Amino acid sequence: MRPTVRSVRFTALFALTALASASLAACGSGSGGDPDTVKVSFKQSTDNSIKVMDTYLADIKKQFEKANPGKKVELVPIKAPDSEYYTKLQQMLRSPKTAPDLVYEDTFLINSDITSGYLKPLDDYLAKWKDWDRFIDTAKAAARGEDGKTYGVPDGTDTRGLWFSKDVFAKAGLPADWQPRTWDEVLDAARTIKEKVPGVTPINVYTGKPAGEAATMQGFQMLLYGTGDGGSDPLYDKDSKKWIKAGQGFEDSLAFVETVYKEKLGPEVSDALDPNFGTKVRGELLPQGKLGIALDGSWLPQDWLEGSGHEWPEWSKELGLAAMPTQHGQAPGRVSMSGGWTWAIPAKAGNPDLAFEFIKTMQTKANAQKWYVANSGIAVREDVANDPAYVEAQPGIAFFTDLVEVTHYRPAYPAYPKVSVAVQEAMEGVTTGDLTVEEAARGYDEALEEATGGQVVGE
Repeated sequence: MRPTVRSVRFTALFALTALASASLAACGSGSGGDPDTVKVSFKQSTDNSIKVMDTYLADIKKQFEKANPGKKVELVPIKAPDSEYYTKLQQMLRSPKTAPDLVYEDTFLINSDITSGYLKPLDDYLAKWKDWDRFIDTAKAAARGEDGKTYGVPDGTDTRGLWFSKDVFAKAGLPADWQPRTWDEVLDAARTIKEKVPGVTPINVYTGKPAGEAATMQGFQMLLYGTGDGGSDPLYDKDSKKWIKAGQGFEDSLAFVETVYKEKLGPEVSDALDPNFGTKVRGELLPQGKLGIALDGSWLPQDWLEGSGHEWPEWSKELGLAAMPTQHGQAPGRVSMSGGWTWAIPAKAGNPDLAFEFIKTMQTKANAQKWYVANSGIAVREDVANDPAYVEAQPGIAFFTDLVEVTHYRPAYPAYPKVSVAVQEAMEGVTTGDLTVEEAARGYDEALEEATGGQVVGE
């Protein structure tokens, strides 16, 4: 999953996107009507210079139309920050008039959309598609509903770690081969940067509701899943099928966020709560050497490749990579989170068969490999992951692929989107200083009860 942002509260956003959906219907974005045209909806970057997805899909469209004479592909971009994209997409999926034939679904939302009846199971298609056996099991599971059926074809996964500026580290007297072993070592490095390199933001940890899922996943969960012994999920108890209330690890994770912003080790709070701050991190702060440490994802280089508009060919020489450590350095010593996106067919799609043929074109080995490299993604096809050309295609691929060994996946059950918002609200409270850690944790517990219908465990 890629960085996510949210700029308004849900009620206002719902009204806004209802209007957006109405305008989409008015201009005929739905899939019904033409049996020879497949309509493909995707998330278009809010940064006008980033055309990675647009370029890739334009190439697949050309291939598909050449291989299927008489068939056409209509690309339907949704230009919005991630959290707004999710809401707009759900609005489109509710009606045959607006539902495309193929949609780009974040794995964290797919179970919610499955439960809502928005997506079509793909098992009959997958059973006849030999390439499905090439996909790794964990990736397949990310698109599987609680009913055991599969509702999406993954186009890659991702991992997360610490990016750091070697120039800033040199000025601060910190090592170019920095590999912190504990949270304290991460904070100490940030404190050193603050003291010795004025004018530079020491560390960025995404936080609050405007950052959406980026706050939950790149920020909070990279901390929470590094607490405890790493042997059990700290958010969801699979045995009881209940969500876990805030415990010591949860509060310690909030305390880390509180420290970053209370000690002014992070960006200004107003910047941190800007829904487009992630774009600034990737497009300005890191390339310009104005950020010391970024807790962020494997996909960042897509913004710096040739043709991106933010070309930065020197990034691999100017940035270092380090794994996020566990809280006290306890085994396994490193932590990462993984998500990813899938291609899914709406239940109300007019041309589902044609849509799956388009998926098959996207997911040939050659096209999948092209996408992983262009998107700075982690391969979910075994034949690509084992191809030396993929591993050597871009600096950082080997580092982030290695983190798959210690990665965790979100409990992406239907209640998860609401649980994620509850996490963001707790983070925002300690970021602004409006809430203590204890108050934020209690608020989370109350929100968790409501979000899950009381399906919770813990004291």
